[in-house]
This record gives sequence, structure tokens and C-alpha cells, in this order.
Amino acid sequence: MKQELIQKFNEIYGEGGELKTYFAPGRVNLIGEHTDYNGGHVFPCALTIGTFGVFRKRTDRTMRFYSVNFPKAGVLTGSLDELKPRKEAGWSNYPVGMVWTFGEKGHPIDTGFDMLIYGTIPDASGLSSSSSVHMLTAVALRDMYGVEGVSNIDIALYGQFAENNFNGVNCGIMDQFAISMGKKDNAIYLDTSNLEYEYAPIKLEGMKIVIACSNKKRGLGDSKYNERRAECEEALAELQKVVDIKALGDLTEEEFEKYKSAIGSEVRMRRARHAVYENQRTKRAVEVLKAGDVAEFGRLMNASHVSLRDDYEVTGKELDTLVDTAWKQDGVIGSRMTGAGFGGCTVSILKEDAVKSFIENVGKIYEEKIGYKADFYVVEIGDGAGIWE
Repeated sequence: MKQELIQKFNEIYGEGGELKTYFAPGRVNLIGEHTDYNGGHVFPCALTIGTFGVFRKRTDRTMRFYSVNFPKAGVLTGSLDELKPRKEAGWSNYPVGMVWTFGEKGHPIDTGFDMLIYGTIPDASGLSSSSSVHMLTAVALRDMYGVEGVSNIDIALYGQFAENNFNGVNCGIMDQFAISMGKKDNAIYLDTSNLEYEYAPIKLEGMKIVIACSNKKRGLGDSKYNERRAECEEALAELQKVVDIKALGDLTEEEFEKYKSAIGSEVRMRRARHAVYENQRTKRAVEVLKAGDVAEFGRLMNASHVSLRDDYEVTGKELDTLVDTAWKQDGVIGSRMTGAGFGGCTVSILKEDAVKSFIENVGKIYEEKIGYKADFYVVEIGDGAGIWE
């Protein structure tokens, strides 16, 4: 594939100069949803699907962008002298946002570049294609321009900064961290309150991870993601009047039940309850996985989905249909929505010999109920963003 993308790059931009290639994965969160901006724990892993990029430095201040996935958009252009979001810039607002962030963080990029990307992550699926493009751009800028003293954790923080301050999505740190710090055959147990983390081997002998993409398109910026975050922030402020905490993730279930009456609305109480209980579920999930109890891990995945459905209300008909149907299939250990919700994907762990029938049965029932097809991906856990050798 690399040679094909290089050939395409030369077709689009012309030959010559030094071409450099990079890769940034997508990510799936196994459990711990909507906890990352509430000071809680998450448990994501990088995937072997992601965004592949070919780059070449320029001598002027022009940036050019081309996506093999969106050929009708043609070549999009930008300038280092005008680093601001533009509606007509489409997906190129993500790499431009990263260039802007490097400058904001004291590493201004002094010449433009040509960039071609090809993504194997389903668009708007909730597997973090936008963060993948951010991290791809970040590792490319660091390498091409010889930026020193910027670690992979720094790059993750840069990605969050760009999303929040350039692209207008009030996201947490999980996606960027998983993509920049991913490790083959491991998930990352991350405390988002202080960025302490550990790698946890995922040993699924005789089992597979299957992603089901609902194909219901959504955009984070125009979804209710920011609304949910605001509801949690308001609930936190109400709780802080009666208990000394910095984040919802500081509370145990028992402490939450003790103080929840301080929250002034039933809706905000349910939002906060999800954040607290999901954080504790994630802690337990990592413990049982370390102990080799995959069945209990699956039960916690299921409970996570119920909480996201009932308390956080971010699932919707499509995701609920995928999960409800998955729960009824032979060989399924656990299934839940993953990502922000409102569309996107589910993640299921199931026995390897059940994969074929799972995809057939869930796919058939989903299409009958929803009216269009879901796509299925049997995924592997891969490494984080870096040079594409």
C-alpha cells in the first residue's frame, strides 16, 4: 500500500523532494466511556486500522492536503500566515489545527508541506478518525521539522488542545492518548485526572474483538457531547458544595449515593451517576482482566452499555439494536457502545468460532430493524502513532 500512496502523492503534487511516511491508528475504548473529562479512568487500545500519510516539506508557507478517501474534495490549501478554522477547509482543519497548536506551544512551523492521507477507519464511526489525523500530523511535524523535547504524551495533549481550542470540540484526553501511546496486544489503563497509566496485556485466547459500525453518521461538534459535559460540570459544582472533590471520578458509588441529593435536577443526577459508576466499573474491569476472568469483564461491558443508555442517554436506536442483538448471540462475552455515542460503533468480545454467525445474524437483524446495513470489523490491537516503516 505504501508504494501506491507514494505514487498517488506524486500524481497529485508532482515528483521530487524527500517523501516521508507516517501512521496513526484508530482506537477503541473497551470500557470507561464519558469518564475521561470527569477525572476518571479509561481503558482504550490502539487498533491496526488507522490513518496512513505521505508528507513532503515545501520551501514556501503553503500547506496542501489531499485525502484518498475524499477525492471529490480535491486538493485543499492553507497558509501558515492564516491559521484559523475555515468551513470550506473541511477535514484539513484537523492538520491545520495541529500546526497552529505547535506554534502555540512554542514550536512554530516555518515552512509549508504537502500531505496525502488514506484512512482505513470508517468515517464518523466513533473510532476516532479525527484524533488519528491529529496524531498523524503531530508525529509528522515533530519528525520533519526536528522538534525536540516533545514526547508522545505531549503530542496527546497537543491533540486535545487542538480539538478544544481550534476545532471546537470539548473532548477529554483519552482518544489522543490511546493513539499516541498505543502498544501492540495491550490496552492502556489511564487515570485521566493525572495521566498516570499502565499497559495491561489483552489475552483473549480463542476470542476476538469485533467492531460493529452502525453507519449512522454523527459529528462530535454538533452532537450533544458538549451538552453532556456541561451537565456533568454543573453536577460537579453542586456536589462540591457538600463534599471536597475535584472531579466526579473522585467519588465511590457509596459516596455518590450519600451526596447525590445536592444535585438540583434528576437529569444531572443521572449524568453524574453514570460518570461515577462507570469509573468504578472500569477499575474493576481491569482487575478482573488481570485475573483472567474475561466473563466478568464481559458482564461489566454490558453494564456499561446499560448505564450509557439509561443514565447518560447517548446510545440511540441504532447502537441499542446492535448491542441488544449481540447479547442474544451464542459465544458473546460482552458488548457495548464505544465512543461518544449518538451513532458510531459497538465493541464486542466473542468466541472466535462464533464470529461468522455473529456478523451474519446481527447484520441481518440490524438491517431489518434500521433499514440500512451495519459494517463489521474483526480488529487487532496495534502500536501507537509514529513513522511508517
